[in-house]
Amino acid sequence: MFKTIVIGTGPAGLTAAIYLARANLEPLVIEGIQPGGQLTTTTEVENFPGFPDGILGTDLMDNMRKQAERFGAKFKSGRVSRVDLQNRPFRLFLESGEMLISESVILSTGATANLLRIPNEHDYIGRGVSTCATCDGFFFRGKKVIVVGGGDSAMEEAHFLTRFAKEVRIVHRRNQLKAYQIMQDRARQNEKIEWSLDRTPLEVIPGEKGVSGLKVRDNQTGDEEIFDADGIFVAIGHHPNTKFLDGQLLTDRQGYLIVKPSTSETSIAGVFACGDVQDPHYRQAITSAGSGAIAAMDCERFLEETSDRLIRK
Repeated sequence: MFKTIVIGTGPAGLTAAIYLARANLEPLVIEGIQPGGQLTTTTEVENFPGFPDGILGTDLMDNMRKQAERFGAKFKSGRVSRVDLQNRPFRLFLESGEMLISESVILSTGATANLLRIPNEHDYIGRGVSTCATCDGFFFRGKKVIVVGGGDSAMEEAHFLTRFAKEVRIVHRRNQLKAYQIMQDRARQNEKIEWSLDRTPLEVIPGEKGVSGLKVRDNQTGDEEIFDADGIFVAIGHHPNTKFLDGQLLTDRQGYLIVKPSTSETSIAGVFACGDVQDPHYRQAITSAGSGAIAAMDCERFLEETSDRLIRK
């Protein structure tokens, strides 16, 4: 039986593993189907403190893993298909059929960006296609970019990108936006933003060094056209990776795990959450890493208190 198991190896999970390992708790870390998380799909990361010249996303996550291993964290490849959190110790079941038992669990399974599922989109993520303006906007200084979406996040991303891009075009498949009116008004007042509503994205057009445009269909006429662009930002929402929990923990309407204020504690004692799986707002590597440290310290305190109660009995 393990003292603690961390599910997920993004910045949150690996930071938690570093802290837990340094506390001699010998954590087991389950890597999942995308070791390193979403940062492994990016190229250069320039906003993570400590790297003045930037660092490749894959290198950053590799360094964090090595640091966790150095202090004694163990890693296991596999995907957790279901969990039993009704009684301690908790039971985790891998897709391979293996069962793991742990006194505590840290959930850092992240959130997955919704994609358009059109040709070339997935292949060019990190090479012109992005799901995070805050992460990648700087790379498109003086360029033309497209934001796909009509909700609040799309308006926010478009407005943010005008700090760098010379032109931002919003493409939305409906002729009306879903964003709150105040968000729409803010975007419409920005002179850098162009509008292409009632158009369905059909294909990401490759370029010599990345992407060169987006093919769309006019939903009224059926005509197809290509909008030139150096970058395409898909802003149609995220979904937290919590399906395998089967409703055992309290979540919000979107499925993000709810934690007690100023902690990482979920609705079940001994189960903690960190990173994007409990953060629908910021979704940054550095905020995820910080929440991972919080989860590890909360977990360590929980195990100490549990052990003390057993000794007193």
